[in-house]
Amino acid sequence: MKSGQAEIMETSKGIQKSGLMSRRIAILEFILRIVAFFNTITSTILMATTNETLPFFTQFIRFHAEYSDLPALTFFVVANAVVSGYLILSLPLAFVHIVKSKTQNSRILLIILDVAMLGLVTAGASSAAAIVYLAHKGNNNTNWFSICQQFNSFCERISGSLIGSFIAVVLLILLILLSAIALSRRH
Repeated sequence: MKSGQAEIMETSKGIQKSGLMSRRIAILEFILRIVAFFNTITSTILMATTNETLPFFTQFIRFHAEYSDLPALTFFVVANAVVSGYLILSLPLAFVHIVKSKTQNSRILLIILDVAMLGLVTAGASSAAAIVYLAHKGNNNTNWFSICQQFNSFCERISGSLIGSFIAVVLLILLILLSAIALSRRH
């Protein structure tokens, strides 16, 4: 009889350890979602408020650079805004994962939506990265000159915005991996 009780005690300790690990993973996921939200919303705001005007010969003739002049940067702003909205709306569901341990279906849903948002933010960041590269380096074969020598503040802001978005890409990859680990621990 004592050996049966010992087995039950060992099994219950294993279940408690597994539950504690799942809760830690859920807390880490929640924190990563918050950090990814702040990265994407900061990138959105930074890019959307980027503009610079330079005088040309006289004060009446001016060159103006704005993010909305380039469709790739507009797509970047929209993609980051959508992902920011998703991340803030997914926080209640991520909180449920902390409180309840039997949340397999909602984890699968979050993985699917996280993968879709990862694709969206990666597409936005990649398209903006191509434009930022052209702004910094130009392309001599097509006679596109780098504009960052003239529009220095504009280029610094769009580059900073791009960095924040790529950090969000890495965080979303980590979220997907953590959710997959949490799901695999249950089987």
